[in-house]
This record gives sequence, structure tokens and C-alpha cells, in this order.
Amino acid sequence: MEDQKKIQLFEQTPIPGAVMKLAVPTILSSLVMVIYNLADTYFVGMLNNSVENAAVTLAAPVLLAFNAVNNLFGVGSSSMMSRALGRKDYEVVSKSSAFGFYCSVISGILFSVFFTVFSDPFLVLLGASPETAGATAAYLKWTVTFGATPAILNVVMAYLVRSEGSAMHASIGTMSGCLLNIVLDPIFILPWGLHMGAEGAGLATFLSNCVACIYFFVLLFCKRGRTYVCIDPKKFRPNRSIVSGVCIVGIPAAIQNLLNVTGMTVLNNFTSAYGAGAVAAMGIAQKINMVPTYIAMGMSQGIMPLISYNYASGNAKRMKGVILFSVKIAMTFTVAVAACYFLFSEQLIRLFMQDEEIVAYGSRFLHGFCLGIPFLCLDFLAVGVFQATGMGKHAFIFAVLRKIVLEIPALCLLNLLFPLYGLAYAQFVAEVILAVAAVVVLARLFRRMQKRQEKLPPAPQT
Repeated sequence: MEDQKKIQLFEQTPIPGAVMKLAVPTILSSLVMVIYNLADTYFVGMLNNSVENAAVTLAAPVLLAFNAVNNLFGVGSSSMMSRALGRKDYEVVSKSSAFGFYCSVISGILFSVFFTVFSDPFLVLLGASPETAGATAAYLKWTVTFGATPAILNVVMAYLVRSEGSAMHASIGTMSGCLLNIVLDPIFILPWGLHMGAEGAGLATFLSNCVACIYFFVLLFCKRGRTYVCIDPKKFRPNRSIVSGVCIVGIPAAIQNLLNVTGMTVLNNFTSAYGAGAVAAMGIAQKINMVPTYIAMGMSQGIMPLISYNYASGNAKRMKGVILFSVKIAMTFTVAVAACYFLFSEQLIRLFMQDEEIVAYGSRFLHGFCLGIPFLCLDFLAVGVFQATGMGKHAFIFAVLRKIVLEIPALCLLNLLFPLYGLAYAQFVAEVILAVAAVVVLARLFRRMQKRQEKLPPAPQT
């Protein structure tokens, strides 16, 4: 099976057009996902109850841990699929997609069971106090105990669909769940509805993820015979090449997200020492900072199939053009956003809560976060290139540098030097150093690709 439209997109469409076709739907779905994340904070914030708002913030590391599984089987399988498409090896494409699908289902079930059995120690680890433990547990009941499998599966299926160039369908599936979540949030959270508070936000998230999964199942059924994505259980027969190909990229990506969870947990534990108001303010600032972060992530994920395909087919010039064009667009946008965040930080925090203490905390936190946005964007794009080209070792090194070597020590040191407010600048310190390293590694990759292409025999004249 060979779809000429997909081949044309990867090989012949002008770079700006190809990048826009793949990246714009992914960025839009990322934006909707940000709005959905902000919706939880916004509607819970309308209760003017710092405990309920703190619960959503404290639960965030657990939900972020889902991304470890998403990246292991989503990023890993999609990278394997796109590289196999570049080599025209369609059997590997179908086996890789089946492997990613069924492993994500199994992982979601294990995640739910493990969390449910050890929920009390987890709450302590997350930094929940006796004051916030009840609301945090209620939120996690729906998002993890019942919701881990649909939360993981809908993201992994979006990766699989996107790997063959169907970025629009991947984005529609993701956005369908996010938009439903935004509609359900006020109904479940606010007093005029079911008045469930943080628990209502969790229930809305669970139902929305289920709907997103249903969309992808219907899509694959309708496109049967016209898609490379395969969820046939007969294809779920992992062999050494499939497992290693997925894991070389997926494991470093998963570790990166587990380290993100660790970093967020350390940050929340430091912040919780200053009270529920500081935790709520930190959570709001983090959610606002997610807007450019998710856009950069969307750009990185969107161009991955294009980079993987051209890397596997040996088209160094096109691959380099894709990366440089993406960097130019993303950096321009994130610098503008960072400037707006710095100038209007207080007004942005006030959109979520009117409490003056929280506004004062949050605006100063946002000042620190926004400085790192442009550097974070460059780092995300670089890691996306590593994942797309099978350079799992480099992605792993960057993950360890980001959290273990740079950010977590910076959190400890800056909190010591500038209690509480220094915490928001740790990310900036880490991302500046990583951005320099990213430029160096990408330059070496370009030179290596160019040398490899120069050694290839010239194409025959027709």
C-alpha cells in the first residue's frame, strides 16, 4: 500500500507548505489542550477556594506522568513508523503501530491499579497536606483510577495517526476531547451545576478522554484499507527489531517526562512550605506558561514525521530546511509571547483568581517563567529532531541535563538564595545552557547528514 498524496507531502511539497500542513493542526490541538488545562484552573478558581485550586496543582505531576507512557509508545512508535515509511517498509509500519497501541492499553491499566493501591503514599509524595489531601484524592480518582487508560490511549493514537501525515485527523481527535472538557467543566465544578469542585474537573477530564478515544476508533474503522495505522491484534507480535526501534526513541522520551514529573514534584514541595495560596499561584503561573510551551511542543511534534521521513530517505537538504524554517517561526512567536507575559503578568493572573495575595505571588512567578520561554522552544525543537532521527541517546542526555543536572539543583540553590520567588527562575537557568548545547548538536547532525549525502552515487539521468 502506497499513498501518493502522503509521499508527495513528505518529498515534494515546498517546505513552508509541508511544515504548515503538518504543524498547524498539531499546534491548534496543542492550543486547545492548553485551553482545556486552563479551563480546569479557571473554573476551579471561580470557587475562590485556594484548597480546591491547590488540589489541581498538586495532582498535575501524576497527569504529567502519563506523558512518560505517551512518549514511550507514542513518540517511539510514530518515529519508527515514519522512518519505515521513508524506507517504504510498510510491514514494519503496521507492526510498530500495533505494538504502540496495545502496549499503551496495558500500561494504562497497570497505571490505574498501581496508583489506586498506593494512593495514600502518592498523596504524601505529591506534597498534599491534610488540608488539601481530600480534594486532591477526589480529582485523581477520576483522572487516574478510572481515567488512566483513555488518557494515555487517545494521545498515543493521535501520534500514530500523525506519523503517516494525517495531522488534521490527529488534531481533530485530540481537540474533540479537549473541547468537550471545556464544556463539561463549569457544569461539574460550579455551584449552579453539580458543584463538585476539583472532583468535577477530574470527572470532566475522564469523560472527554473517552470521547477522544471513540473518535480515533471510528476514524480507523472508516479508513480501513487506506491507512498505515494498524491495531489488528494479530500484528501485535513484538520482535527484537520492533521493540528496540521503538524503545531507542521512546525510552529516552519517557524518561524525559518522568524527570519532568520529578522536577514539578520538587517545585510543588518547595512551594507548599509557603501555604496553599503560594501553591495555587504557582499552579496558575505554570498553566499560563503552558500556552507557549505547548505551542513549541506542537511545532516539534508536527514536523517529526517530515524529519523522520527525509532523514531515513537521506534527503539532508530538505530535512535541514524543515528544521531551520521551524526554528525561525517558533522563536519569533515565543519571544513575542514572553514579552507580553512580562508586561502583563498581573492582569493574566487576575483572570483566574482575584485574591490579592495569589495575584502578587503569581505575577512574580510568571516573570521568572517567561524568561525561559524562547530557550525552551529551541530545546523542544532540538529534542524533537533527536526523536525523529532515532537519536535516543541525545534525547536522554538532554533530559538528564535539564532536570537532574541543571533544574533541580537550581531550584534548591535559588530557593535558598531567594526564598520562594527564586523557584520560578530555575527553568530559565537550565534552558539557556541547553539551548547552547542544542545548537552545537544540531550543527553536527547537519554536517554528518551532508557528508553522508555527498558519498551517495548521483541519481541516474533520465
